[in-house]
Amino acid sequence: MSLVLFVALVVHLAVVSPLLGRRTYAALQADRSRYTRTFLAWIAELWGMAAVALLIVGLSPDLDLVDLGLTVPTDLSTFLGMITGLVIASVVVTLVMRKSGAAMPGQAAFEALVPRTGGERWMAVAMSVSAGVCEEIVFRGLLIAMFTSMGAPRPVAAGLALALFVAGHLYQGWRGMIMVTLAGFSLTMVYFSSGSLVLPIVIHVLVDIRSLLMARPAERPQPPVREVVGGGAA
Repeated sequence: MSLVLFVALVVHLAVVSPLLGRRTYAALQADRSRYTRTFLAWIAELWGMAAVALLIVGLSPDLDLVDLGLTVPTDLSTFLGMITGLVIASVVVTLVMRKSGAAMPGQAAFEALVPRTGGERWMAVAMSVSAGVCEEIVFRGLLIAMFTSMGAPRPVAAGLALALFVAGHLYQGWRGMIMVTLAGFSLTMVYFSSGSLVLPIVIHVLVDIRSLLMARPAERPQPPVREVVGGGAA
């Protein structure tokens, strides 16, 4: 049963989620009023995938939560130091970029997701937390553990998991997917070095919050001003 669920999840991650995500993002680009419903749908999908991942672990006699990296980091002082450094660096970089008027690196790939109102910002926070927690459990935790238990060397298992992670960001186009590849690879290395998903989860959440909430929304194009000549429209 656990293998059947795992195969179904992999098919969803490889085919259904990328295509549906691209279609949903295109609809959001065309209609800004879809912002909340788009985020709610994505959040529901993320937590649904995480629930399936935990169910697979519960049904697998050879896996437990520790195999997924759901354990406390052994070196808490290093963990807290890295988080503090990341927060400080993110704030400094964001303030500098805002002052210069520059956009976030790669922002064009996810411009439609950048919030513009208070309600949208709360949705962006919920999305960032959901993505950070659920994607790490599924992609860095379950996929690597399952592929490894099926006989794949750990680097190969990590590569397959990373490929599926990048596929889920198909809507961002090839430039955005390059950025996602670098981010996913970095998070995988953090996971391998710490032996825990806690640090990748926190980093993932903070990076997404920085990308969405601290980005400067692109200016909306203004309608051209029509000149009035002699009392009539030109």
